Amino acid sequence: MAEGEKLIPINIEDEMKSAYIDYSMSVIVSRALPDVRDGLKPVHRRVLYGMHELGVRANTAHKKSARIVGEVLGKYHPHGDTSVYDTMVRMAQEWSLRYMLVDGQGNFGSIDGDSPAAMRYTEARMRKISEDMLADIDKDTVDHKLNFDDTLQEPTVLPTRIPGLLVNGASGIAVGMATNMPPHNLTEVVNGIIAYIDDSSIEVEGLMQHIKAPDFPTGGTIYGYDGVKEAFETGRGRIVLRGKANIEDVNARECIIVNEIPYQVNKADMIKKTADLVNEKKIDGISTIRDESDRNGMRIVYVLKRDAIPNIVLNKLYKYTALQSSFSVNNIALVNGRPEMLNLKDLIHHFVEHRHEVVVRRTKFELKKAEDRAHILEGLIIASDNIDEVIALIRASANADEARNKLIERFKLSELQAKAIVEMRLRQLTGLEQDKLRAEYDELMKTIEDLKDILDKKERRMAIIKEELEEVKAKYGDERRSNIEYAGGDLSIEDMIPDEKVVITISHAGYIKRTSLTEYKTQNRGGVGQKASTTRNEDFLEHLFVGTNHQYMLFFTQKGKCFWMRVYEIPEGSKTSKGRAIQNLINIEQDDKVMAFICTQDLKDEDYINSHYVIMATKNGQVKKTSLEQYSRPRTNGINAITIKENDELLEAKLTTGESQVMLALKSGKAIRFEEAKTRPMGRNASGVRGITLAIDKDEVIGMVAVDDMESNILVVSENGYGKRSSLEDYRITNRGGKGVKTISVTEKTGNLVAIKNVSDEDDLMIINKSGIAIRMAVEDLRVMGRATQGVKLINLKGKDSIAAVAKVMKDDEEETGDLDNEDLMDNGTTLDNIDSEE
Repeated sequence: MAEGEKLIPINIEDEMKSAYIDYSMSVIVSRALPDVRDGLKPVHRRVLYGMHELGVRANTAHKKSARIVGEVLGKYHPHGDTSVYDTMVRMAQEWSLRYMLVDGQGNFGSIDGDSPAAMRYTEARMRKISEDMLADIDKDTVDHKLNFDDTLQEPTVLPTRIPGLLVNGASGIAVGMATNMPPHNLTEVVNGIIAYIDDSSIEVEGLMQHIKAPDFPTGGTIYGYDGVKEAFETGRGRIVLRGKANIEDVNARECIIVNEIPYQVNKADMIKKTADLVNEKKIDGISTIRDESDRNGMRIVYVLKRDAIPNIVLNKLYKYTALQSSFSVNNIALVNGRPEMLNLKDLIHHFVEHRHEVVVRRTKFELKKAEDRAHILEGLIIASDNIDEVIALIRASANADEARNKLIERFKLSELQAKAIVEMRLRQLTGLEQDKLRAEYDELMKTIEDLKDILDKKERRMAIIKEELEEVKAKYGDERRSNIEYAGGDLSIEDMIPDEKVVITISHAGYIKRTSLTEYKTQNRGGVGQKASTTRNEDFLEHLFVGTNHQYMLFFTQKGKCFWMRVYEIPEGSKTSKGRAIQNLINIEQDDKVMAFICTQDLKDEDYINSHYVIMATKNGQVKKTSLEQYSRPRTNGINAITIKENDELLEAKLTTGESQVMLALKSGKAIRFEEAKTRPMGRNASGVRGITLAIDKDEVIGMVAVDDMESNILVVSENGYGKRSSLEDYRITNRGGKGVKTISVTEKTGNLVAIKNVSDEDDLMIINKSGIAIRMAVEDLRVMGRATQGVKLINLKGKDSIAAVAKVMKDDEEETGDLDNEDLMDNGTTLDNIDSEE
């Protein structure tokens, strides 16, 4: 042991504790967590400050990255060069930062995870937005501290005009804590900060009117809003992100095209893992995957197999691959050097406080500078007023010091003023220069007064902050990249979507859309017409509901499943658009199809759901009544509405109040009418009770109507084109489960019954033949006749043609009955519009 040294025994446990605490505090405070004021960690701040000091600004030439890294390493950041270079690279990647801070030239990596070129090959310079983060740094706006070897000063924070933490987010792992903050849209953030400045008592909810949700550089869709709301209110939350995908036809094959992927997802990895899942048969329906991304943007193509349903494949991609990923928000940042969890309002509050301090310090700096200059000008003006005496006095002095002292004594000047006079140039003796001095002095006095006014009035300082933020918004503000699908989560988002009236139309071939009611003109009866709808060949609008965005649509399928959708989730379309296939909107099985639709009021309204019922009928004559309350808790994959027995299928579902009467009609021409009250309410999994007894083999139910209006008529149509409209009263009320009464005389001439509808004079009928011919006629043209007759011939059928389906559609006053909606309904252009009314 060397002389003078001594050993102090220390308990290793205590030493480990204190050393580890020192280390962890150092990591927390000066490495891994961002400062709440400028949103930067020390390494980012040092890179920007190093570039500022080097003079590589947005309007200068690029400099080699190695030069910049060397500057930062040698002066401010005594760590590995890769840490500095990686930081700089990330600040230049458009998929990493929402608003890039560095303008890179050369290979700076890719979204596929490719490494950037070595720093000796790439070049960089600051972006304009970074200059705004450093604006006024030389005006004593922020504190500086000594660097690692105490030779230079570096800023402890930047005097940023950009709310860096909110617009670019941050992520970092410290010891015992981590931070993960999402980026936001600059325009929205500035609007939110201005709202806070205008009213500092504003709640997070009020700020969310301006700052809707995070906005990621890679775009994508924020799926569900409850995580966003939680993150804004508490500082923690889980945001689900989805890539943006469209279903397109490419070379006659249906493809899923992905143009945007979730934030921080490696595209190449995502494609590779998806391919592995396809090979392992975890995801079926995809035949090939192509990455067609180029300099114009991202394009990942999933080519589907011919029998695949695109919506189901897309949902599987969301479920099993990184096409849907989550961002766990954890807003921890340093406030006065201490880590704190912050909500949206806290983040804005601290930024505004910082800006306020910067404005105060900048104003004080400018005031001192102006006062110093004014002080010197006062001396120069005194000198120019007594110029002859001053010159004589200076000439008579032995040296400069003596001249200064004499001037101080004679004109009562300060040391600084006397020095300025002695150092005055001869050209300042001209008359013009003297006028300039006075003008400058007057201008300075105004400036001083203005600066003092700023320091006296807080509202003026706040106005300056607002004005500078508006400038920032005008310079760098842009549109949102990530859109928000509010309906994705469980949160009720009524306040986000206006509850306006909409028209929901469903075509015969299963295309659905919603259109604002304002697109439809009011007609004489106040109904809604749909003349302009373009549908596919042989298609027409079959169902039309007028509802509001906050209502619910229930879809019932052949296999007895029920799917649930908010009206605002139905894709919006213009009056003339075709809409989207329902198959692509819900997770329906490939061999299942939607048979019935119900549009209901608010399913969260206890009174409403407990006073309404869904009545269902199956092909084999089962009926079942279930309280609407049972359908108020949906699942993505649908819920069981009725247990369907073997060789049976669901046919119809209607919404009732419990007071209706139910009619079922059979293929054999029988019909039964009974009170709805005769069927007791059952659970969702029950298979129902007998509604009508099938007396003969191969008979089946062809339709059900639920009648509330006892004045309405019943229309039945047989497959060979005969139809009959009779009064509801002609059908006596019997018990449920009977064999029914004759509704139409079924003969070889008429063919089997194919449809039963309750109609009024206000309705039109659309009749479709198996050959694809469609004809439209007015119900009012059919007279009411007795129950047991065979009816009248509705349309002439050629050869062995027969009726495939009958639908009730809204009457359109502008159209002549018997004509088609438009020629798109026809494949072969032939129409049968001669209505034969012989008995």
